[in-house]
Amino acid sequence: MKLLKHGFVRYNAPVWACLALIALLLVLPTGFEGNRVFQESDIRPALVLSTDESTVIDTGLVRSGEQRCQLEVLSGPFRGKRAEGRNMLNGSLEQDKLFAPGDKALVRINYQNGEILNISMIDHYRAPWELLLAALFILLLVAFAGWTGLRAVLSFILSVLMIWKVLVPLYLKGWNPIWVGLGITLALTVLIVSLVYGFDRRCAAAVSGSFLGILVTCMMGVVFTNLFQIHGAVMSYSESLLYAGYQHLNLTQIFMASIFIGASGAVMDLSVDITSAVYEVVQKQPALSRKEAIRSGLNVGRAAMGTMTTTLLLAYSGGYVALLMVFMAQGTPLTNVFNYKYVAAELLHTVIGSFGLVTVAPFTALCSGMFLLSGA
Repeated sequence: MKLLKHGFVRYNAPVWACLALIALLLVLPTGFEGNRVFQESDIRPALVLSTDESTVIDTGLVRSGEQRCQLEVLSGPFRGKRAEGRNMLNGSLEQDKLFAPGDKALVRINYQNGEILNISMIDHYRAPWELLLAALFILLLVAFAGWTGLRAVLSFILSVLMIWKVLVPLYLKGWNPIWVGLGITLALTVLIVSLVYGFDRRCAAAVSGSFLGILVTCMMGVVFTNLFQIHGAVMSYSESLLYAGYQHLNLTQIFMASIFIGASGAVMDLSVDITSAVYEVVQKQPALSRKEAIRSGLNVGRAAMGTMTTTLLLAYSGGYVALLMVFMAQGTPLTNVFNYKYVAAELLHTVIGSFGLVTVAPFTALCSGMFLLSGA
């Protein structure tokens, strides 16, 4: 009876730990709440009643000029008020947006002494649809996986909060990105894997194998980022940070950290697969030697590595299909393509992440053999 109770506590303790940490992170201030760029302004959703495109200049693919929209504010102190909003078009398909009557827009209301001065259009208001999508995902996950699905939801929420409330603020405050990234990754690995197994030997084996693979990815990323001479400004929007008063940031180290953080999910996944496989083998064959258990883990790792490395390739290259199309459309030689820093940066993400996957298999097999058979 005591063993059952002890096992129940070990299996469910990670849930309570994650719930407590989520509650703490929700109330934890980032330290940047007061850094509002626009004072005397309020960001609210508004309904587009009508539009005026008389000053919009249409040049075929792109438009420039100004779209004027009659709006009704939907929330906040100006709820129900109607005013004109201005949507500036810069001739960029990537950044520009056009509104139609009936659309909901996110707008910035500039005011003084309780009176609206002007309204600028930020973008379409997508928050309700994003919440609906998240709710559907959670419902499907819980319906399919039950309590395990709820644990997966907890790990997802925890990861988002750790990145937003801890990782990003510490980066902005100038903390060393590599050490911060390793610390956050280790904490998330422990909590996420423990949600799967509870605090037992399987958790210790999977976490040990995962983190050893992440350390390899980290070291390879640091070395080859320097050899490739990649500057961290290759990351989208990163250069804007320097112009916003954060010249002290080391963008290159942030880029290095992004390599192993981006690969950590796949590394963790493979580590859990190998640990579970070795555990099942050990449970079915208690007399199995440590060497045979390690060999079984290596065989599982070999089978999984082929698809996992391809997963990383597709995940990273999917966002750069348009860039590859430009290279092909312009007849750019492959020598030039592979020497562009954007392509080299993606190669680093993909290949260095694959190094982590290749090394995590033997690490996890070794750790599983050591932990799962210790004391047997």
